[in-house]
Amino acid sequence: MPAEPLILAIDNGTQSVRALLFDKYGNLISKGKQDLDPYFSEQPGWAEQHPEYFWENLGNACRLLWGNTDAQPSQVVGITVTTQRGTVINLDKHGKPLRPAIIWLDQRHARVDGPVKGPWGWLFKLARLEDTINRFREKNQANWIAQNQPEIWQQTRHFLLLSGYLNYRLTGQFRDSTGSQVGYLPFDYRKHRWAGRRDFKWQTMPVTRAMLPELVEPGGSLGALTPEAAAHLGLPEGLPVMAAASDKACEILGSGGLTPDIGCMSYGTTATINTTSERYVEAIKLMPPYPSALPGRYSTEVMIYRGFWMVSWFKREFGLRERKLAEQRGIEPEVLFDELVRAVPAGSMGLMLQPYWSPGVRQPGPEAKGSIIGFGDVHTRAHIYRAILEGLAYALREGKEKIEKRTGTPIRSLRVAGGGSQSDAAMQLTADVFGLPAERPHTYETSGLGAAIDAAVGLRLHPDFQTAVAAMTRVGDVFLPQPETHALYDRLYSEVYLKMYPQLQPLYRRIREITGYPK
Repeated sequence: MPAEPLILAIDNGTQSVRALLFDKYGNLISKGKQDLDPYFSEQPGWAEQHPEYFWENLGNACRLLWGNTDAQPSQVVGITVTTQRGTVINLDKHGKPLRPAIIWLDQRHARVDGPVKGPWGWLFKLARLEDTINRFREKNQANWIAQNQPEIWQQTRHFLLLSGYLNYRLTGQFRDSTGSQVGYLPFDYRKHRWAGRRDFKWQTMPVTRAMLPELVEPGGSLGALTPEAAAHLGLPEGLPVMAAASDKACEILGSGGLTPDIGCMSYGTTATINTTSERYVEAIKLMPPYPSALPGRYSTEVMIYRGFWMVSWFKREFGLRERKLAEQRGIEPEVLFDELVRAVPAGSMGLMLQPYWSPGVRQPGPEAKGSIIGFGDVHTRAHIYRAILEGLAYALREGKEKIEKRTGTPIRSLRVAGGGSQSDAAMQLTADVFGLPAERPHTYETSGLGAAIDAAVGLRLHPDFQTAVAAMTRVGDVFLPQPETHALYDRLYSEVYLKMYPQLQPLYRRIREITGYPK
């Protein structure tokens, strides 16, 4: 019998890069994981990493992969890449990096010199959108580089996202997926192509069309594996490299989220809730839906910036005891953190958390801060930990209701992926807050699986996306809501949580005026 065809999916996230071998039934055959230093900071608020560092560690992940499996490189029929969103890289005319990549976590701001020129400026003023456009200009990495490192910008011939850079290193071609274009770029989110030449975005940044890669839909071909890249990955040269999408978009596809009635949640560094829509729908006004890993579809997303980063923060600052005990017992620390959650009743004995540790652009406003209210002498760090999880679930439920209102389609079930989904306590809490079944996909590696689905359809291992998703995704554990607990959460959510931000917003503004934080 011929050997089973396999797909190599590269998932370059914030914390690690993973090389993943999938078969056409969605089974994870082998995995190589290389941890990453997410970034370094030369100035407060900066987050940068060397592009070569990503490429080197991609190779390390592949070496670990081949050391963990009996599968043969000759079985691989295609390669695909999914990456973190919004990380940008400047290359010169020879395709060499000119400076470190600016990571999506970076907090620097460009200078805004007056209004947008011409008719667009007048239109934004009439529509009272000047502040929104100025925030876009401030956060645009290209603007900051051109203002502060003009010699770098003058040498820049290619301005790519991390996905475009890795696809270039694999194929030698400047091509990238439409599904990866999330960031401060002149991208038309409605038509999934570079903005038309009269679009205002070209007037808000120094990027030119010649600097940007050719765009290919998910499932399309980006080129063939070069000899140098083949040696780096331990594969035969000439293999097809297929377009996938960003990590969040692939996570939705890998969770089986094809329709707007399935809410796909990500408990990752950024916590999100998404649905897949055939229509362009802004879940939050003036925040475009991101491109889906399904060609021509949209991801109606609401995000809690640095969502499960708060969980990591708690474990680092207050979880030394659990980490040491877990090491002594030879178990994962998450087992003991789940015990912390279960030791506290639902509602955390009145402790309520609002998870705005990092401000948003529009929702919440840029002045927002995180808050915990309801402290009493009964509360311990276990209550704080559970309150963090509950606060994130409340915020994502609020996102769910925004999506439902905008799309007109009720969300009937939840698929929960990301690192936080491995906690049974977090999954049960999610089901109870939402009053819906919380379903865990059969594999933890949903981003990689979504990328593999894109490749499988492009390589004709499956005739279409519906068939591929049916064959390659399935639900693992299901957590059903407990009626009494849901009733408690429902009251806390509607009578307390939803009132916190409107009540606290004036105080956040006053804090900002007095301290200058957040900027």
